[in-house]
Amino acid sequence: MPKRTDIKRILVIGSGPIVIGQACEFDYSGAQACKVLKEDGYEVVLVNSNPATIMTDPQLVDRTYVEPITKEFIEKIIEKERPDALLPTLGGQTALNAAVELAKSGVLDKFGVEMIGCDLAAIERGEDRKQFNEAMAEIGLEVARSGYAYSVDDALGLADMLGYPMVIRPSFTLGGAGGGIAHNEEELKLIVSQGLDLSPVTEVLVEESIEGWKEYEMEVMRDHAGNGIIVCSIENLDPMGVHTGDSITVAPAQTLSDLEYQRMRVASLAILEKIGVETGGSNVQFAVNPQTGRLIVIEMNPRVSRSSALASKATGFPIAKAAARLAVGYTLDEIVNDITKATPACFEPTIDYCVVKVPRFAFEKFKGTDPTLTTRMKAVGEIMAIGRTFEEAFGKAMRSLEDGHQGICAGGKEGADKLSDDELAQAVGTPTEHRIFFVVEALRRGWDITRIHAICGIDPWYLNRINDMVQVQESIRGLRVEDIDADAMRLLKQYGTSDAEIAALTGSDERFVRAYRKGLGVVPSMKTVDTCAAEFSSATEYHYKTYENIYRTSPDAKKCVAPDETTPADKPKAMILGAGPNRIGQGIEFDYCCVHASYALAARGFETIMVNCNPETVSTDYDTSDRLYFEPLTYEDVMDVIDVERPDGVVVTLGGQTPLKLARMLEESGVNIMGTKPDAIDFAEDRERFAALLDKLGIMYPPAGQATSFEEAEAVAAHIGYPLLVRPSYVLGGRGMMIAYDAEHLRDYMAEAARISPDYPVYLDRFLEGAIESDVDALCDGEEVYIGGILEHIEEAGIHSGDSATCIPPFSFSESLQAKLRETTRRIAMALGVRGLVNVQYAIKGETVYVIEANPRASRTVPFISKATGVPLAKCAARIMAGDSIASLGLPSDERQLDWFCMKEAVMPWGRFPGADVILGPEMKSTGEVMGIAKSYPEAYAKTQLAIDYKLPDPSAGKVFISVCDRDKRHILSVARILRYLGFDICSTEGTARVLRGGNVTCEVVEKISGPHDGERPNIGDLIADGKIAVIVNTPYGPGSRGDGYLLRTEAVRRGVTCVTAMSAANTYVSAIEAVREDQQGHGSANDMGMDVIALQDLPQYTV
Repeated sequence: MPKRTDIKRILVIGSGPIVIGQACEFDYSGAQACKVLKEDGYEVVLVNSNPATIMTDPQLVDRTYVEPITKEFIEKIIEKERPDALLPTLGGQTALNAAVELAKSGVLDKFGVEMIGCDLAAIERGEDRKQFNEAMAEIGLEVARSGYAYSVDDALGLADMLGYPMVIRPSFTLGGAGGGIAHNEEELKLIVSQGLDLSPVTEVLVEESIEGWKEYEMEVMRDHAGNGIIVCSIENLDPMGVHTGDSITVAPAQTLSDLEYQRMRVASLAILEKIGVETGGSNVQFAVNPQTGRLIVIEMNPRVSRSSALASKATGFPIAKAAARLAVGYTLDEIVNDITKATPACFEPTIDYCVVKVPRFAFEKFKGTDPTLTTRMKAVGEIMAIGRTFEEAFGKAMRSLEDGHQGICAGGKEGADKLSDDELAQAVGTPTEHRIFFVVEALRRGWDITRIHAICGIDPWYLNRINDMVQVQESIRGLRVEDIDADAMRLLKQYGTSDAEIAALTGSDERFVRAYRKGLGVVPSMKTVDTCAAEFSSATEYHYKTYENIYRTSPDAKKCVAPDETTPADKPKAMILGAGPNRIGQGIEFDYCCVHASYALAARGFETIMVNCNPETVSTDYDTSDRLYFEPLTYEDVMDVIDVERPDGVVVTLGGQTPLKLARMLEESGVNIMGTKPDAIDFAEDRERFAALLDKLGIMYPPAGQATSFEEAEAVAAHIGYPLLVRPSYVLGGRGMMIAYDAEHLRDYMAEAARISPDYPVYLDRFLEGAIESDVDALCDGEEVYIGGILEHIEEAGIHSGDSATCIPPFSFSESLQAKLRETTRRIAMALGVRGLVNVQYAIKGETVYVIEANPRASRTVPFISKATGVPLAKCAARIMAGDSIASLGLPSDERQLDWFCMKEAVMPWGRFPGADVILGPEMKSTGEVMGIAKSYPEAYAKTQLAIDYKLPDPSAGKVFISVCDRDKRHILSVARILRYLGFDICSTEGTARVLRGGNVTCEVVEKISGPHDGERPNIGDLIADGKIAVIVNTPYGPGSRGDGYLLRTEAVRRGVTCVTAMSAANTYVSAIEAVREDQQGHGSANDMGMDVIALQDLPQYTV
């Protein structure tokens, strides 16, 4: 039946900040759904605490609330906006949990809001393992044998029945948090006690292990009339035991016989019907015993999931759009497929290519944590590659990761060739981020496929395919490039070998290989992703490149390459290079900028072309740009697209570090770079040239030097003095940075740094201890500079700007200081020759302003500042790159007063990396961010804390433990006093207690965590374990002190206790607790808003 007319206004819940296990795939599905609901004439209200995504753009829906996703805040929004319906299936687990809470607490009934897209009973049947297992038994499907435990003893009882190994899954947690596999009693006790702490209902499921089985997923859609389709089947390369988000996956499934596939297809549709998923996308996971063929159901998600984004991008079928339409009453046969414009959505997609997804990890940021992959997701991003065959797609995928690999053989840092056979067998048998490269090395050594399969459990079919790739590559090792003929070259390309790999194997250079290959006439052809294997013509330009065999177009013609499936354009073309895989330091903020640029350039009359390989994002949606090329962001792949499309200009400054690295080579190959030129980009990256420029302008910067050895570094230190901020050149997200307080720290660092980038020196800057940091984002068109916003960091210098809480407008800067920052930024932008965006970071010590660095590109704060000020900076930058002047954009004065405080706070992934130290430092570690808006900065900060933790501590939750290093002892008194005034009991160790008592603050003295556990004083470790501590304030001295502080903070993470590790953050955190307390007691605040909710549309908005 057609769409419902009895509902007018729909509330959509987003997925909140990017965390591991729930990344921007939900922004992609949520943004798609919001667009469709608007097209269908509904009013859409959105709540999502994440400022970095396109989804929270004020232009996307009618009312955008960047507020915490908690029952209290959503209730305020419902009361204010009075929606008719709530759509919770597009915001991941966060949205589902919030919807369940709203329904159960009676809020939805109170305001007459109907839940659409799924009902409460279906969510519970899908999420609650007991109900799910019963439902499966009723339709004759097997699940793993299992039982529930509410204590460690329960679990030990189950062990006798199920036998080891066993899988433990806490109920209602995200991305496998707190779960694991226990192989013996000791592991069982540890994992179960952690799991019970993390589960909101203190229960864990203990089940038989199906480690080593083959794992499959089915992406399914169903409507209320009972029509069901399979959008895509996905097979995991890694066997069971590795979370599917951490596994290499392949679509469509390659190793199923038709009979097995049909069995799974029928089962998937039956499960949806039984669970009662009336409408929308769901995902069902299966495991198959490779020995017996026994099929069991692992789980189903009654919502759009991570794999939905992958299935959408892999097939071209817009799952989220369809799900939103189904939720408002359409059936599958009434929805037209966007891509073909001829087939209905009930037509199952068919694909004539192979897709490989590979996760991207960030273990190097979390020293001390175990890099083995388990049932608990640890990946921070992913890439997808498309090819005609598995081999081609797999080869492309391996060079898309941007982790140094140029393909399956060349460029890795894992040192596979140095291992002995025994070490290699160990490495092949352990699931880690680099395991696949160890498998490649084993194949290169000629190990037998059966032997490798026995060690790692990867299906022999895949091992044989990868072996073919290895053998094709080995056949040219040591040859000269000129010895490779056209047929051999084509074979290498069909087996996924990159030009860079051919160069490495033949001791040549990538650009020479490219020129030689083109001379042989070995060029790719561009094919189309069209959902129907070319059965119908495609209305969208969504392409991938492939090397097919050459053929004769007619009997007497010469053999040639298949023609490209691209259509000519009559407009000028602008190509935008995306940001590649999400990782720490380069997240969706950059994707947001690319999407904005695409919209702005299209509005300026350009044909827009997007090149990117990240399946989770809005930029790789087929309707974001006029043309989409799903290709790796390497010189070779980008140039292949440029050869076909011949763009008038290429945008490289919006996708973070990834496209910037290509700028110089592209320019040398004759490509027109739009906006800031590569020379200006290098100018700002090259410290010596940049320092000379600052000297000429008379602008202060911290004294600095550079070194390539410890001896040189020591000489610099003698000249500048400690403490030093040490860092390698050309890195993003503060990779490999640290603060050295003495020569010993420095020696350790120099040993480590040489590994990070041997060709580039290490920079040493005088570290400005206790300075306040500020970020300024600005636009420059060569004539004038427009200041987008001045941000004040809460945490002082020494903490990476991506991990620091930041506030706009700055709450403590005087007018004259702000004027000075504006003026300095203007002079730097003009001197660098920026055309577009520039970000300058400052440290302010006393009255002196120092420049830390300038980046002539979009920074990660652009989306946040754009939402806070109502000026779309990325769109403005794109217009400037297209030749418009700032004056013509009609922007408001950049010195205007803002009436609101907007606070951005980073979201840290500590819980995923047990063993890594919980300290903020110069290396970025956060995965995402939240935003809070209020009339005062403590209230705005309180909102960000609620958005991350859902609640702030109060005295009934426990005591506050304070232990600070010497340099913070004189500042701790004021914080402690306010905590006492708020009713908290304070405890601390001997040293800090002496200071507090001397300052007339009552506190209990406790033993250090390393001290005795049975003395007359309680031990702080035991207090944390017993849940007696609500907050910890602990500032460490120096990096890597693996002493008490480290033990204390890791214990706090295990127990989910908030840990504040910087003095300035402690001050702000305490003021936030106070603001929430005042609000709850109804004292009101110093302004008329307090903690009320505010829509972005109520703040001034400026359109370009």
